[in-house]
Amino acid sequence: MRVLVTGASGLLGGEVARQLNSQGHVVATFQRRPSGVDGVEDFRGSITEDEALRSALDGAEGVVHLAAKVSITGRAAEFDAVNVEGTRRLLDLAQTAGVRDVVYVSSPSVAHSGLAIVGLGAEKADPHHARGNYARTKAEAELLALAADGPDFRVAAVRPHIVWGPGDTQLVERVLARASNGRLPLLDAGAALIDTTYVDNAASAIVAALNRMEHVHGRAVVVSNGEPRPIGELLAGICTAGGVAAPSWSVPGGAARAAGAVVERLWMWAGRKEEPPMTRFLAEQLSTAHWFDQRVTRELLHWAPAVTIDEGLARLAKYYGSGTLADGESGPLRKSC
Repeated sequence: MRVLVTGASGLLGGEVARQLNSQGHVVATFQRRPSGVDGVEDFRGSITEDEALRSALDGAEGVVHLAAKVSITGRAAEFDAVNVEGTRRLLDLAQTAGVRDVVYVSSPSVAHSGLAIVGLGAEKADPHHARGNYARTKAEAELLALAADGPDFRVAAVRPHIVWGPGDTQLVERVLARASNGRLPLLDAGAALIDTTYVDNAASAIVAALNRMEHVHGRAVVVSNGEPRPIGELLAGICTAGGVAAPSWSVPGGAARAAGAVVERLWMWAGRKEEPPMTRFLAEQLSTAHWFDQRVTRELLHWAPAVTIDEGLARLAKYYGSGTLADGESGPLRKSC
C-alpha cells in the first residue's frame, strides 16, 4: 500500500521508511528537510501546516507518525503545537483523506512517573504525571490517537524504548560528547537495570504493527530489545565503540535529581537554548530501573528483535572506525564533539 512516514529525516523514521520500501510498499515521507531515503517520495513541510500535510496524505492508505519535538528542555507551547496539535491535525486530515491505518510512534515516557519500571507492560498514558513537556505532550497525543481508533480508521501506538544505533544524535553522540569532556557521571554506580532498542529492531516492530493492524489497533505496545543491562555497562559499551573513555566517577542519584531540578529552572530563567548538563528527567533515567515485559508485544506483532545489544555495539564500533579514532583523525565522533 501507499504509506506516509512523518519525521523520516530522523534516525528511526528513516529506517522505518527504508524497511517499508524494501517490503514493496509505496512510501512517501514528510518532514522539514530531505529524508535522505532512496526510493521514496519526499514532501517537505511542518506537521503544523494543513496544506503541506494534505499534499503528503493524498492517496495514502497507511501513516506512520514519528514527527515530533524531541528535547528534554524547551517551552511548553512549542511542544503543544507540534506534538499535540500537530498530531490532532494529522489524524483529522488522514481521516478526511481516506487513510485506513495509522501507527502513532509514542514513547514509554508517557506512562513514567519517575519511579522504577520493572517488568511492566504498556501502562495507560498519563499526561498528568509524565515527567517534562516532551513526555506530557506525547502522552496527550497518544490518548488523542487511540481515541480516534475505529473499524474504518484503525490506530495503534508503538512505544520504542531508548532507540539507538549508528548515526544517532539523541543518545549515542550525546553520551560520547559528554564522556569525552568528562561530564558524564554514573549515578548510583550505574547499577540500575535498563533496556534499550537497537534502531533496526524498533523500525521492524513499527512496520510489523502496520502489517498486523487488525490485531493491535486500539492498543499501545512497548518495544525493546528485551535485554536489560546495568546502565553503566551499556554506557561503557557505547563509549568503547566510540573510542572514548567510559565514565568512572559516580554521584548519588538523589543528589543528581535534586541538582537537575535546580539546573532546569536556572536554564529556563536565563532563556538558554542549549540543553543543560543535567535535568531531573535525565537523572531519573540514569538512576532508576526501566525495563519492560515483551511477551504481549511479541505475540501481538508476531515480531522479535533481530539485532542483539552486542551486535548493535559491534555495528556502532564499525561506524566509528572499530572504536578507535586517532588524534587529528576525522570521523563522526570528532565532528559531534
